[in-house]
Amino acid sequence: MLIVQKYGGTSVGSIERIKNVAKKIAATVDAGHKVVVVVSAMAGETDRLIDLAKQIANPPDPRELDALLATGEQASAALLAMALKNMGYPATSFIAFQARIFTDNAFGRARIDQIDATKLKEQLEKGNILVIAGFQGIDRQGNITTLGRGGSDTTAVAIAAALKADVCEIYTDVEGVFTADPRVCPEARKIDRISYEEMMELAGLGAKVLQIRSVEFAKKYNVPIHVRSSFNEKEGTMVIDTDAEMEKVVVTAVVHDKNEARITVKGVPDRPGIAAKLFEAIGDAGIVVDMIIQNTSEEGITDMTFTVPKGDFQRALEIAKEAANKIEAEKVMGDEHIAKVSVVGVGMRHHPGVAARMFRALADAGINILMISTSEIKISCVIDEKEVKKAVQALHKAFNLGEGRV
Repeated sequence: MLIVQKYGGTSVGSIERIKNVAKKIAATVDAGHKVVVVVSAMAGETDRLIDLAKQIANPPDPRELDALLATGEQASAALLAMALKNMGYPATSFIAFQARIFTDNAFGRARIDQIDATKLKEQLEKGNILVIAGFQGIDRQGNITTLGRGGSDTTAVAIAAALKADVCEIYTDVEGVFTADPRVCPEARKIDRISYEEMMELAGLGAKVLQIRSVEFAKKYNVPIHVRSSFNEKEGTMVIDTDAEMEKVVVTAVVHDKNEARITVKGVPDRPGIAAKLFEAIGDAGIVVDMIIQNTSEEGITDMTFTVPKGDFQRALEIAKEAANKIEAEKVMGDEHIAKVSVVGVGMRHHPGVAARMFRALADAGINILMISTSEIKISCVIDEKEVKKAVQALHKAFNLGEGRV
């Protein structure tokens, strides 16, 4: 088998842990497999480098910041290759230009366009273990780019797709994907198998296990992902295509996200083009809008409420106020003290009553719903952030997730 393994920052957070990762890789090679490894920077290193950059210039130049941040993964890859060589295993480290990982030129949030795997395949045929720096690429002008937070997951899955690997193992500090965050809900249970669709929803809704673009890549190229712990040998969670058994399940998991803020624009003229003017201004600033609700128009006036990432709240609020003046809206209000709680499951397509069950569980727990959004396989509610723990536990119990997928 050809296996791609990815190790996160906590897995390579110290020299001792890097040596333990080397032993794990060696055991995989000894079992007769070819191995490609993708590594993140050592835990805390990216934040340290960002802090250094901000001491020089705030905000730092995007191109130079990417050149700086890429050194974190480069160090991890070189150290791990050294550890393997010291154990007698042939290993070679690769950074982005050596691995031929091509991206667009969106510094800090680049997307992978292509991987020229010719050189990697040649090294594999020679029996080498390839250790690739994750999180980074090069644009067509040769500039170093980075893929954004969690980008090493995307690197690993993209490499697995390019090499047609049998599986991509994502090693992290958790044992797999759980029915809820175990720190919030002690009854949370590890899920053995989850679909790409469900995993994309969970990642997009705040779950930190996998980066959403990595799951998109996996689905597009049908790469099986095995999420597992780097600290034990237990089986983790397989992320694969939907099958008939999965569709029998109503809800797979409950997920929450405290990184949300909402903005309400009151007294908006209800005529064509007004919403476009408001959201174009926010989009032009590179701010992602999540949920949007517009009230029923009364006498040609309506209200609009939308959510944005908490880190973009102040900027989005200022832009909304400027836009409100231009469109002659009455006023703009904001609230940073909200959170989003969601239930996810491919079985929702075929099982009625999920929304009612969710709303009843929240009502019985005394939790007020501020906003609602839905898709085929998820329902999300915005609530007061102080109610998150109670909400997650109530929903986990309402859908019997501690007892099995139902």
